[in-house]
Amino acid sequence: MMRFSIILVAIMAALAVFLPFLLPWDYTQIDWDGVSMDITSYEAWQRGHYLGSDDIGRDRLARILAGTRITMSVALAAALVAMLIGISWGIIAGWIGGRTDDIMMRIVDALYALPFMFIVIILMVVFGRSILLIFIGIGAVEWLTMARVVRAEVKAIKVRPFILAAEASGASSLSIILRHILPNIMGVAIAYLMLTVPQVVMVESFLSFLGLGVQEPMTSLGILVNEGAAQMEINPAALLLPGGILIILIISLTIAGERLRDRINAGNIGPNIGAS
Repeated sequence: MMRFSIILVAIMAALAVFLPFLLPWDYTQIDWDGVSMDITSYEAWQRGHYLGSDDIGRDRLARILAGTRITMSVALAAALVAMLIGISWGIIAGWIGGRTDDIMMRIVDALYALPFMFIVIILMVVFGRSILLIFIGIGAVEWLTMARVVRAEVKAIKVRPFILAAEASGASSLSIILRHILPNIMGVAIAYLMLTVPQVVMVESFLSFLGLGVQEPMTSLGILVNEGAAQMEINPAALLLPGGILIILIISLTIAGERLRDRINAGNIGPNIGAS
């Protein structure tokens, strides 16, 4: 199931990147003579709108592919930001320990108590809605679980004999972290990265649905779902197509991440103990 999910996501990503080059319309182009064409319309196919067009004449297939591409890009970038913050925070807390660890983890607990979406919306309103700030804003509130997991792994690894031997040989903390700690936690970190991506997809889609995400002329699956909801009664495909792709994307990423996490927890993909 994990392999199938990864293949499905890879196919969706490949189609979103390469298929637009084969289409007669760009997702920002307006066909004034082909406004609000239905997916079943023969005229739409004649004009190259294979899934119809929206209410201002933009090609729906091109916009769905662009929305999928942008949603996946935002999700991956924001998840990488969350991974970077979470790994750094978790390593520092787990390695130093003591009062520093207590203070850092109480901060994590306090942030857990805050509504994530509210924080992201505030960041978007205060600092603007550029796509770069979306990466940073979403990533800045999705790192907490990663930090906890990494901290637990570091606390377990740092008492292993090979770490104690490295300390006894005079190796610096930075050297031990880079040569021993980091390679041993990357498997778990990557598994939780894969679980973070679908969460970020949902956050980005919700923000875009509210009009706080990416802005025109760019689009995303959340924007397309919002547009489709307004046309649902007269053109259900406008909602069902981007909504279905969004659901498939989230489910596939979640299954892949959970299966990878389960395999790591079961020991099938173990840490590289003693890596140098």
